[in-house]
Amino acid sequence: MDGFLEYVPGDSLLHRLNPVTKIAFAMLFAIACFCTSDLAFLCLMLVFGIAMAASCSMLRQTAGLMKAVFAFSLVLAVLLLLTTPKGDLLIDLPWGYVGTGSVLAAIATVMRLEAAAIPLFLTFYVTKMTDLSNSFVKVLHVPYRYAFTFASTVHFIPVFMNDMKGIMEAQTARGIEFDRGGIVKKIRLMMPLCVPLLVSSVRKTNSSAIAAEVRGFALRTRESGYKNYPMTRTDWGVLVLGVAILAIAISLNFL
Repeated sequence: MDGFLEYVPGDSLLHRLNPVTKIAFAMLFAIACFCTSDLAFLCLMLVFGIAMAASCSMLRQTAGLMKAVFAFSLVLAVLLLLTTPKGDLLIDLPWGYVGTGSVLAAIATVMRLEAAAIPLFLTFYVTKMTDLSNSFVKVLHVPYRYAFTFASTVHFIPVFMNDMKGIMEAQTARGIEFDRGGIVKKIRLMMPLCVPLLVSSVRKTNSSAIAAEVRGFALRTRESGYKNYPMTRTDWGVLVLGVAILAIAISLNFL
């Protein structure tokens, strides 16, 4: 996915929300997905997530995310099918069986992970990392060093991915074919690339640490930031919506 976790400018409702509201709603949304196995509810959550992506013109990024999450969730779904016998017998196995409940649980797992991932990743696409870390300090009173650590971790993910892509392109120009062979061969070819990536990562981390010290990182306090992040009525409304979604998800377990 090109531009993975990189800020996309825009003027949508998601872009204008307080960064704290975005991350809080995304967390409530994700928790709600894991609080129930109701397929109808999970389907609605997935549709809601796609609608949020469409509202900020990020369907392309969301499609790439869903493809990656689907590959991961499919592995979990297969494991669930083979190890969790539930419902009426469909396929008899030497160590158990695959039942109707197993199939429903596998489908719920895929839908749950897909729906939960979308708001979390959209938060990083519609929010600058500086605004996210500074809002944590201003609104939640999180110590700046912790907010900076979180923001830096997210920021370096696409940086390292771009470095890895550049290293693979350089190796491809030298005759190494990464697009052929099985998964084992691909892993074997990529393992030696971890060394130059590690060296590049250490250099970038050291340079960032020096730059932060030069700019007075140790002296940074809550009052140092010039930008404020007030909570508006829209922010509170979105938070209420997130709490309501979580409450509905929990209540479905008692029906």
